[in-house]
Amino acid sequence: MLSTDQDHTSLHVLERMLHEGFALGRTEVVDELCSPDIVEHQLGLAGQGAEAIAKVKKGMTEVHAAFPDLRFTIGDWAERDDIVWVRAEGTGTNTGPFFGPPTGRTVHFTVIDVARIRDGRIVEHWGVPDRFAIMLQLGRIDLPRQP
Repeated sequence: MLSTDQDHTSLHVLERMLHEGFALGRTEVVDELCSPDIVEHQLGLAGQGAEAIAKVKKGMTEVHAAFPDLRFTIGDWAERDDIVWVRAEGTGTNTGPFFGPPTGRTVHFTVIDVARIRDGRIVEHWGVPDRFAIMLQLGRIDLPRQP
């Protein structure tokens, strides 16, 4: 069910993580928007507390370096109690290393984020960026051939 509140604080937290953090590479947003005890479940970033925070910041830095023009658009979102779900679409040009040398190719992919937010901070997060779509568009993997 979509929230009807005028103040979409939880949605705003995830928007800032995407826009300021991953798109712009501003890792300080993690300290502001994530609990020091965050539990991170995303593949490659999983951990808890300081370990998770360090991994998220490193991930932001790497993604921004690989796609410095990356932009996100929020497609759909829903909120219930202290959990918010977001479907975002990302588009960026690969001008830095990302699982290999830069390709110069533009990618378009979907990200699903689910976060438990308390007092304006993420305390638990599950992120599912469509890495398969990114890798296909960069030419890092091929689709299986049809028989």
